[in-house]
Amino acid sequence: MPQKIGVMRVRQSRIAARRNLVVVGLGYVGLPLAVRAVEAGYSVVGVDTDELRVKRLGACDSYIEGVDDARLMAITDSGHFRAATDYDGIDGFDVCVITVPTPLREGAPDLSFVECAGRSIAPHISPGATVVLESTTYPGTTENVLLPMLEAGSGLRAGADFHLGYSPERIDPGNPDWHLENTPKVISGIDAASLRHVGKFYGDIVERTVPVSSCRTAELTKLLENTYRHVNIAMVNEMAMVSRQLGADIWEAVEAASSKPFGFMPFRPGPGVGGHCLPVDPSYLSWQVKRLLKQDLRFISLANEINDHMPSHAVWRITRGLNERGKSVKGSRVLQLGLAYKKNTGDIRESPALAIARSLLALGARLVVVEPHTDSYLVPPQITRVELTEAEVRAADVVVVATDHDAFDYALVEEAGAYVFDSRNRCRGERVEIL
Repeated sequence: MPQKIGVMRVRQSRIAARRNLVVVGLGYVGLPLAVRAVEAGYSVVGVDTDELRVKRLGACDSYIEGVDDARLMAITDSGHFRAATDYDGIDGFDVCVITVPTPLREGAPDLSFVECAGRSIAPHISPGATVVLESTTYPGTTENVLLPMLEAGSGLRAGADFHLGYSPERIDPGNPDWHLENTPKVISGIDAASLRHVGKFYGDIVERTVPVSSCRTAELTKLLENTYRHVNIAMVNEMAMVSRQLGADIWEAVEAASSKPFGFMPFRPGPGVGGHCLPVDPSYLSWQVKRLLKQDLRFISLANEINDHMPSHAVWRITRGLNERGKSVKGSRVLQLGLAYKKNTGDIRESPALAIARSLLALGARLVVVEPHTDSYLVPPQITRVELTEAEVRAADVVVVATDHDAFDYALVEEAGAYVFDSRNRCRGERVEIL
C-alpha cells in the first residue's frame, strides 16, 4: 500500500493544474477509470444514461467490484468528480474517454452506443482536446465510424485540430492482483501527435503504456486477446465433455500439464463463457473478416459452438445425475450457487450460470439461487434468491455449483448435500460430481 500511495503522489505532482476529463459510460470500465483519474489529479465528469447508476454514485454507493464506497466518497469530497446523465457543462474538456457497451445484435456489432456518444461529445470538442475510444470493436471503427462523426459535429479536423486514439480496456472484474493501475495499457493514435497525447493521459493513470502503430492494430489487439482465451477455453471444454467416458480426470490433467515449464498455459473447463468479452469480442472479429474479406474464421465459429453448448451440457449432466438417483428434474428442488459469469463479481451479462438457471426452470425444477454479489434489481423476477444455509442444502435434491464465489461455504455443501453437481471443481466427496 505505501508504494501505491507514493506512486500516486508522484503522478499528482506531475500535473501542475487539474485537467478536465469526461468519461462516457460508468460501468466496469469507465467507473474505475474515472476514480483513478481523480486520484491522479484530474477533474472528472462521468456521463451515463442509467439514472440509477448516477443516483448511486451521488450517494457514494458503488456498484462495481474494485471501487469501494470509501474511494467514491474520497473523490466526491475532493470536489473533482461529478456524475450526470447529460453532457451539460463539459465544454473545454482536455480529454474524453468513451467506454460504452458494444453488444452483438443478431450476430452483428451494435455500435449505436459509440455513435450516440460521438454525436453527443462532438459539439463540446475544442482545439487541442483528446478523444479516446476504449469500447471493444472491430478494426477500423475509430477511423471510419467515430472520426467522421466527431469532425462533423465539431467543425474541427481530427489530427490537425484535436487528437484521437484507441486504447482497449483490460479490466478483469474481481481480480485481486491486476487492476487498472498495474495492467499495461495498449495505446494508439490516428497520427504521431495523437499518440503522444493519448500516451500523456494514460501515463498519468497507469504504470506502463504499450504504444502500437495504429488504431486498427490496437483494436485488433483486444480481439486477439479474447479470441485466444475463447478458443482455448472451448478446447478444454470439449475435452471435459469426453474425459469421463475415457476414464480420465480433465481437471487433474490440466494441473499436471501445468507443471510443464514451457509450451503450455492452463485453461480450465466450466459451464460456458460470459461477461462483456468472450461471448462477444471474437464475433466482432469474425463479422468484420466475413464482411470485408469474405472469409470464415473457423476457430472462432467452432469455439462459439462449443462454449455456447456448455450450459446445455451442464443441464444434461444434472438431469442424468437426478435420474440415476430415481428423480426427475421436474419437481426437484435445485439449489444453485451463483448467477454471475465469474467468481467474486456480480456481473450476469451473458452468464452461463443464468442460462443454466433458466433451463432448469423451463424443465420444471423448483429452483432457488444463492448469489451474494449481484444487485437484486438485475436478477430476473422468476428466480428466487435464498441464503446458503444448512437447511437449504439439506432440502435440495441437487446443489449446483455454477459460479465459484469464494464466499460460499463449500465444506457445508460437501457435508450436507445429498447430490452436488460442481461445474467449477470446488467440492470433493462421494456425493460430488465434477463437470
